[in-house]
Amino acid sequence: MTSSSLASFEINLDFQRAERVGFDEAILCQGKAAEHLERILEQASERGVSLLLTRLAREQVDVLPPHQRNHLDYEPLSRTAYFGAIAPAIAPSRVALVSAGTSDAFVTREISRTLLYYGQSSTPFLDVGLAGAWRLLERIEEIRTFPVVIVVAGMDAALPTVVGGLVGSPIIAVPTSNGYGVSAGGKTALGSILASCSPGLMATNIDNGYGAACAALRILRLLDRSARALPPP
Repeated sequence: MTSSSLASFEINLDFQRAERVGFDEAILCQGKAAEHLERILEQASERGVSLLLTRLAREQVDVLPPHQRNHLDYEPLSRTAYFGAIAPAIAPSRVALVSAGTSDAFVTREISRTLLYYGQSSTPFLDVGLAGAWRLLERIEEIRTFPVVIVVAGMDAALPTVVGGLVGSPIIAVPTSNGYGVSAGGKTALGSILASCSPGLMATNIDNGYGAACAALRILRLLDRSARALPPP
């Protein structure tokens, strides 16, 4: 892309978003030219702010200037990166991260990395899909102890419905694009979650780990505000 064509793209970051809704602007890197990312990171550096970058390909990282590339905490599995400092992790974890299979790891890692950016750790319960239901049942009592549960599943996405029938916490279901044929890139999983008979399930878009993490953070912040408002015992 030439410099003249790049000039037609204005970089106008939303630095006030955190004040309004409690989240920094996350940079969706998919589709952005290297020059755009370089300019975005320059603006962040000038203001001394951190950024969470999502859907960031290794090829995009490799062509960044060394002074920017060396300040990225990049993970290729989740395709996420931290630019600058992140919040210190809060202990203990308050989010259970449940996934049907290891092939969904690209989504579960996007969730856990987003949570960590905001200082919230998560506890993984991985590869507990219903093709071997005993794996879920072995962990269900522990899962019930978490105030927020995120469930990630592809193919028929039956796992969120089952968890929703066993756990009383808010459940955020994330359909993934994994699956064969009629799985249709996650559309079947999304439809299954939306049609679930488990009451109160919340669903994100397909593969939207970032959105699931932000939903969990909103719930936790509401719980914290409610706890602070209660009179002491």
